[in-house]
Order: sequence, then C-alpha cells, then structure tokens
Amino acid sequence: MNSCAAGSGAGLLEILGATQGLVCCVGAGGKKSTLYRLAAAHPGSVGLTATAHIERFSKAHAGHSVIADEAALEEEVAARALEEDKVFFAKPCNLPGRLEGVTFPQLALIRERCGFDLCLVKADGARNRILKAPAAHEPALPPETDTVIPVCSIRSIGLPLDEKVCHRPEIFAEITGLALGGTIEPRHLARLLASPQGSLRGVGDARVIPLINMVDDAQLEALAVAVAEAALGLTNRFETVVLAAMRDDARPIRRVIRAGRGESA
Repeated sequence: MNSCAAGSGAGLLEILGATQGLVCCVGAGGKKSTLYRLAAAHPGSVGLTATAHIERFSKAHAGHSVIADEAALEEEVAARALEEDKVFFAKPCNLPGRLEGVTFPQLALIRERCGFDLCLVKADGARNRILKAPAAHEPALPPETDTVIPVCSIRSIGLPLDEKVCHRPEIFAEITGLALGGTIEPRHLARLLASPQGSLRGVGDARVIPLINMVDDAQLEALAVAVAEAALGLTNRFETVVLAAMRDDARPIRRVIRAGRGESA
C-alpha cells in the first residue's frame, strides 16, 4: 500500500473522478457535503440532483436551485442553466424538509438538454446516520454512471452497531459479520466498502472511489488508513481510497491510499 497527504483541496475533482460525466454518491456520513464541494470546485457547468430523496438545498444554493414538478422540471432547469453555471434541481415532496429525486429517464433528458460538464447525484438515502448498508433495491444508480463515490464516516469506529449510528444495521451485520450491538471496528468498515452487497452494490462497470469522511484529527486518520488498507486488500474492484474531512474548507482531502501503484497526486 502507498499513500500521500493532499493539501488545500488541490486536485479534488481529479482525486474523486469528478472532472466530467455523471458522478454518484452513495452511503452515509458526508454525501451532501461531498457533492456540494465538488460542485463548487468545478470550473464549468454543473447539475446537482438526486435519484432518491434529498434534503432541501441550503440557502447558500437558493439562487441556483430549481424545484418543480415532473411536467415542468426539464424546462425550468434548462432555463436556469442558461443563466447559471451551477444548477441544483429536484421535485417537491410532502415529507418535511425533503425533496423528491428525479427518474433515470428524466435525468437523461435534462443532461442531454443542458449539456452539463459534470452531473452530480445523491443516489441513496441514509436518514442522517453516519453509516449505511444498502437494501436490495438500493442504490438508485443510473446506468450511464461514470463514477461512484461510496461514503462512510470514520467516526462510526468504536460505536455500537444500532439504528442510531447505521441505517439498515441488520444488513450491515449480515455483510460484515458483526452482531447487532457489537462495537464497530476498522475491519467491519473495510468489509462494507469491499462487499458486492455493501458499498459495491449495483455499481456495474463504473469507476469506484470510496471516501472515508470526518477524518478530523491524527487519531481518526490512523484509523481511516487502517480501514482503507484493509478494504484494498479485500477487493480489486477499486485501487484508491480517499480520506477526507469534507467540512474543512482549507484541507478537505487528508490522504489518498492506493494499492501497489506508487503515490497518488
């Protein structure tokens, strides 16, 4: 295994495979902050949406957002894309504080119409937990997805496996071999990231770049390195794991761990 530290967010888009195309975030513990940071970092035109429910866009993005029903959404997004480089779009929802995502066909039409350089998608939900294992019908990854970023939080290490920490803890238990109520260890997070029934569910031929988030200090970084190295030893489906603190404006990328190919940028 090889690794290098990354400073001040330089190369964020390249590191996370988000320079162009369709990029989807799945999992828990930082999907929205990752998507928003990628959108802000991109120099070109960006569409941001969901294929699952998504929390209402923050006030900081209000000027770029389009909330419209199925019939009007495409036209309204296209009109906004003529005025703004970044467009956040979704449909109204009767659930408090949430918006409804778009269907695969509608997303394809909007992308074709607007010609976004990059389209970012929140492709599953986690009910505000910091860990998530997918059900059989998840995630909602469009077939043309170029890059999948499975997200998990290093702050789940040392906590008990229960519904307060993990969305669908019973599925996490099946994937990792950890009993409900047991203490989550680095090996369990690694198994989730490397499992075809876990973070790799439904990814198809897309590039996969796992992101371990909330790496806020040296102790958490050491734990995250252990998770990344263990995950890379369990699968050849991905070659890079990114350690991050996506709420840190100065240094969102902490370290990039690669499997046997020298240091990464």
